[in-house]
Amino acid sequence: QVQLVESGGGLVQAGGSLRLSCAASGRTFSRYSMGWFRQAPGKERAFVASIDWSSGSTTYTNSYLGRFTISRDNARNTLYLQMNSLKPEDTAVYYCAGGVGSYNYWGQGTQVTVSS
Repeated sequence: QVQLVESGGGLVQAGGSLRLSCAASGRTFSRYSMGWFRQAPGKERAFVASIDWSSGSTTYTNSYLGRFTISRDNARNTLYLQMNSLKPEDTAVYYCAGGVGSYNYWGQGTQVTVSS
């Protein structure tokens, strides 16, 4: 059974940085696409970025380009999201997700709060 466990969220001031981690277990992820999503209060869950586990190819929502970086550590089966120049509007619950063809597996989420 696939398990995804996020960590690294917290409270940070505007302009600060956080690195989220997602520890993956349960199977080999070589064929998986892994992604980060976020859900702000009162809004729908939105795609942030994804990475092909094998090739490392990445995709981003345009508004996060240059501020957020998705990466993975194959040896540790861990997905990361480096977030820089954080803004109050980045406040949300951040989820990692993974799957082949679609995101079938989700973590429980980690809260990120950016104060102004």
